[in-house]
Amino acid sequence: MRALVLGGAGFIGLHLTRRLVADGHQVTIVDDFSRGRDDPDLAQIRPHVTVRQADLTDPAAYEGLAHGWDQIHLLAAVVGVRNVQRDPARVMRVNTLVTQHLLDWIAPGERLFFASTSEAYADAVTAGVADVPTAEDVPLLVADVAAPRSAYAISKLWGEAAVLHAAAARGFSPVIGRFHNVYGPRMGADHVIPELSLRAIRGENPFRVYGADQFRAFCHIDDAVDAMLRLMSADAASGQIVHIGNDTETNIGDLAKLVLRIAGADPELRPEPAPPGSVARRCPDLSRLRALTGYEPTAPLEEGVRRTLEWYRERW
Repeated sequence: MRALVLGGAGFIGLHLTRRLVADGHQVTIVDDFSRGRDDPDLAQIRPHVTVRQADLTDPAAYEGLAHGWDQIHLLAAVVGVRNVQRDPARVMRVNTLVTQHLLDWIAPGERLFFASTSEAYADAVTAGVADVPTAEDVPLLVADVAAPRSAYAISKLWGEAAVLHAAAARGFSPVIGRFHNVYGPRMGADHVIPELSLRAIRGENPFRVYGADQFRAFCHIDDAVDAMLRLMSADAASGQIVHIGNDTETNIGDLAKLVLRIAGADPELRPEPAPPGSVARRCPDLSRLRALTGYEPTAPLEEGVRRTLEWYRERW
């Protein structure tokens, strides 16, 4: 199989690429390395993949890329709460242009995975419009289009609509995956599990716990990649919006205690308010994913956190 991974040097992209290579497939990565990293993890698989450095907001990035891909994965995007709040205009520009240029280029018959987000549900959950666990077909809303944090969800919802309408017009096969709190090694420092891990490793005391009363459902990257590939192999998933995640909820305060125990630290805990705009609960209903693919998450949270923390202890 020939696979094209756009944003393949990033967190999900590299883990996906590693799995594709291990399964014996031919993989081409395209990345601008603005967030993706040219590091030892990428170096390990470089001999087995083709790597192109290109700015996917420029349509010229597709020049010289042949067609005939069995799978195309669009993972390139500006992500991370701090990045979004710091420059929401850049989020809108990058995420929409990357998607539109791909849709202008993709050929009939090719199969596309579009990476979307659970942030799409944040305002609907807060307003009580959407239940938790949340299904894919709940009504969506944006409470304030000018709120910086909303920029990411808006860019991804625009992308979902653009992909589905373009697929109907152009004859390619799309799968849209809404990721729910995927974590693991190499995801940067702006997400809750690596942030907690790094502060625990550095011996922070008192130890700040933001939003200790909130709940999330965390999905290890290996499970997320397995779900992606199952969906891309399922004909019935074509044209579907499907959650990718784990449906076991975890309290953020308990998560902090787990991270500290694994790190061998015992500081004073200092509860702090959650970041502005952060939803109180987030958990996916995985019924559609299970029905389409038979997927079940397999990585226990404690083991996943341990592997993630040890990677940060050794590499960061």
